[in-house]
Amino acid sequence: MKKRAVFGLGNPGPEYENTRHNIGFRVVQALAQLLHAPPFQPDRYALHTEVSKYGIQWHLFLPTTYMNRSGDAVAYWQKALKLELSELIVILDEIQLPLGRMRLQPKGSSGGHNGLAHVVERLGSTEFPRLRIGIDKNFPRGAQVEYVLSPFTEQEEAVLRAVIPAAAEALLRWGREGIESAANFAGSYRAPAQEATQPNHQKPK
Repeated sequence: MKKRAVFGLGNPGPEYENTRHNIGFRVVQALAQLLHAPPFQPDRYALHTEVSKYGIQWHLFLPTTYMNRSGDAVAYWQKALKLELSELIVILDEIQLPLGRMRLQPKGSSGGHNGLAHVVERLGSTEFPRLRIGIDKNFPRGAQVEYVLSPFTEQEEAVLRAVIPAAAEALLRWGREGIESAANFAGSYRAPAQEATQPNHQKPK
């Protein structure tokens, strides 16, 4: 049976639950619902659930290491499950993409994302898939940390109601159909027009 491991990057704890930095957690939770997986349980470096569906053994993870140590969870489970790097995927927030867009790539640099940078460091490779979820960059210079650790606005949440299920579908396609099909689906996705926000719309005060 094929194995697939899905890691949503974020910070543990209720105070971070709906922040922009935790969109990876929310996408993996949506995938768990789509797969009818059992509840997440505490495990080594992460909350973990697993389920067999579509001829695949899915392992879903919400790391409990905090964002900047995300690589500890990914590296541990990659070794424990004897995974090829192509059999795991990391989901993260991306300020270089507008809200309502996503991008799935088979490999690449961290792009300045600290969580992804630690995964690269601990795996010793950039050759693993990642799904980037756009969160836009509506913040003044020097305010990036505050921005990513702040909750989404009501208007942004309206967009996410469409984006999160679509991202979970992209992950399902990655597991079932392969990286090319999933990357095409993710890259062509646009949030529904009535929900999409314009770039730099309603900058936070």
